[in-house]
Amino acid sequence: MSHAPNAEHDRLLAIGDDIIRRAMKGGATVAECTVRSGSELSAKVRLGEIELIEEASHSGVGLRVMRGKQVASTSTCDLSEAGIARFVADALELAELAQEDPFAGPADPSLLCDPSAIASLDLHDPACARIEAAEAISLARRAEKTALGFDKRLTNSEGATFSRTEGISAMVLSSGFRSATRGSYASLSVVPVAEDAADKKRRGFYYDARRHMADLMSPEAIGEEAARRTLRKLGAKSVPTGEFPVIFDPDAARSILGLFAGCILGGSIWRRGSYLLDMEGKSVAASAVTMIDDPLLLRGPGSRGFDGEGVASRQNVVVEQGVLRTYLCDSYSSRKLSRATTANASRGGGAGVGPSTTNFVLQAGTENPEGIIKGTARGLYVTEMMGFGFNAVTGDFSRGAAGFWIENGEFAYPASEATISLNFRELWDRIDAVGSDLDLRSSVACPTLRVARMTVAGSAEGA
Repeated sequence: MSHAPNAEHDRLLAIGDDIIRRAMKGGATVAECTVRSGSELSAKVRLGEIELIEEASHSGVGLRVMRGKQVASTSTCDLSEAGIARFVADALELAELAQEDPFAGPADPSLLCDPSAIASLDLHDPACARIEAAEAISLARRAEKTALGFDKRLTNSEGATFSRTEGISAMVLSSGFRSATRGSYASLSVVPVAEDAADKKRRGFYYDARRHMADLMSPEAIGEEAARRTLRKLGAKSVPTGEFPVIFDPDAARSILGLFAGCILGGSIWRRGSYLLDMEGKSVAASAVTMIDDPLLLRGPGSRGFDGEGVASRQNVVVEQGVLRTYLCDSYSSRKLSRATTANASRGGGAGVGPSTTNFVLQAGTENPEGIIKGTARGLYVTEMMGFGFNAVTGDFSRGAAGFWIENGEFAYPASEATISLNFRELWDRIDAVGSDLDLRSSVACPTLRVARMTVAGSAEGA
């Protein structure tokens, strides 16, 4: 988030200072407080009519305290004098009841960053906060109207939604670290519906989301793309069964990258809950694959100047040309694994801390996505997946899929009712094409990927 040097910034820091003082006076050896405030708005229309308007302001504090090696975390939205007193007392009492954890402790004080030296990442747009309900409704209506007016076969809609949020988050640590940051985010989505044969409904979807309103696609562009994605599903049928190349479009590829991200977090490793256990320095993907966790991207959806423990953010190369270089750790998981933190601590609303990714990105290749399709004689192009068939411990992967069947390098027909499966170790190793179409709409981002061979299950009629 961007720095927040204003009255609200000072107010939140003062609340944090007071809570830390109370906790330390009450017997805590370590106290860490987060204070948040902000506002959000969501407006949904369907067939031009308003379905939902939600607008709210929010504020709250989270506190993590330690009494030696005993740790407790709690949160509250009651910022009255009595509420804060009770909140701090509860945290201290919970810590007394907690079992000792030999790995508990704050981040190494020598690693804490200087808040005054944090560069702005341009994560706050004042224009976001200025959008009122009427404008939000107008943006949603424009997107839906464009989608439904694109083609007469688009006869219905599940609606269009505009959402925006903005706020400030302050963090105060008993070690002396204190800083407040500000951020914003806006999104617009539309879901048209088309009539297919046998009265089937085909639902499409498209969205955009950005930190700054000026970077958001126009409602008309979003509506047109949603319409195209819906219409191309008409006439969908089953696919052959066998082993074929599978191409994942950026949205589907992002989904499998997100599964991989969960397997390289320190918490998954020390709990022995990842198929990537003991794989540092070894090949875990094809040489065309490089994955980077980069919290320092300007206007990035997951960007931040410091992590949830006050450690300066830095770029981490996780997979380099197919070789796993590091796991992503906070201080706790780094101690469990006898290594240094990678500045990947994330602190939730209750002030509990755990490792997470920031902007987790599979680096773009040089291949045009259309060229990847043309270079595929026969296979499946996946645009969406269904179900949750992934075992992080074994790497087994199986999901329902839909998209397009490819013949002679071209889309032959829309595909549905397919199942794709392959162990993750082989899936990543078999990637033989990486597209150039990387788009940072979300904090996990991936270009088009092609897996040379996967098991595809369709039906006998599709063969």
